[in-house]
Amino acid sequence: MGFTSHMDRALDEARAAAARGEVPVGAVLVGPSGILAAAGNRTRELNDPTAHAEMLAIRAACAELGQERLAGFDLYVTLEPCAMCAAAIAAARIRRLYYGAADPKSGGVAHGARVFAHPQAHHAPEIYDGIAAEPSAALLRAFFAERRQPR
Repeated sequence: MGFTSHMDRALDEARAAAARGEVPVGAVLVGPSGILAAAGNRTRELNDPTAHAEMLAIRAACAELGQERLAGFDLYVTLEPCAMCAAAIAAARIRRLYYGAADPKSGGVAHGARVFAHPQAHHAPEIYDGIAAEPSAALLRAFFAERRQPR
């Protein structure tokens, strides 16, 4: 059985987030039976600074399964997770993390806090970066460029 990327679905979630006026980040949680949860950022819509795509996908999957751990599940996200999301990924015991664009400013995996590198991290997933990095980054660049235009 070969590798199947679910980054196209994560990009769809990111585009939907952008259409709602949210920072375009999308996440998809995949298990043995396929996609269990998918989400895009909703921080503004929900007035919730924790409503990042990754957090929403993790919450939805845990609620669906009735458990707090997601061992054996993989997370696809269009942007390097921040420290908050990386900590949630560790707490959920997600098996693999696939992400698109790097985030030197706010990332928490390869940049900044580097959550999984700390001895205090209870779990570190396998990490695969750069999956659909260019379309993920292009979506973010376009979103922020539009907001910098004089009105």
